[in-house]
Amino acid sequence: MSVEDLAQTFQLPVLSVWQTRVLKTAVHFIGFPYVWGGTSENAEAPAGVQAPGGFDCSGFVWRVYKLQAYPGGAALAQTLKGRTTFAMSGEVPAAKRISFSHLKPGDVLFWGAAGPSSKPAQVDHTGIYLGNGWFVHSSGYGVAVAPLSGWYKQRFAWARRPLAEAALTG
Repeated sequence: MSVEDLAQTFQLPVLSVWQTRVLKTAVHFIGFPYVWGGTSENAEAPAGVQAPGGFDCSGFVWRVYKLQAYPGGAALAQTLKGRTTFAMSGEVPAAKRISFSHLKPGDVLFWGAAGPSSKPAQVDHTGIYLGNGWFVHSSGYGVAVAPLSGWYKQRFAWARRPLAEAALTG
């Protein structure tokens, strides 16, 4: 099945208020370019001014969960302590990692060379699960939606659930 075929059948599942807030924020950034070290839709200067703004993979997740001011969501900004993919993935004890079969919309996904056997130091990509086998992330093509299949399914390491970590389930 092609990506085009999958895109025609894509539907979001029933979402909680918090899942809706997070996913609306995430999809708002679709189309922004990949910028190494980028965490904003505005131009930044982590390595000299980079126009017009954009995100790397962890900067995108950081922006959606940490930098977005959600009404009543102060606890959510406290869930991700580190800015890098390595830091975000390493903050989750092995016993609290979410497996592929238990993903929920809004989960932060991690990929590594050894798939589920990866250690945090081997994790090299992150994104946000949308549901029904789709996720949103920033890669060399910029912020985009992709099916969680093929390479992404094979190298999926684990996920974490920031909404539950912040006790925002409603």
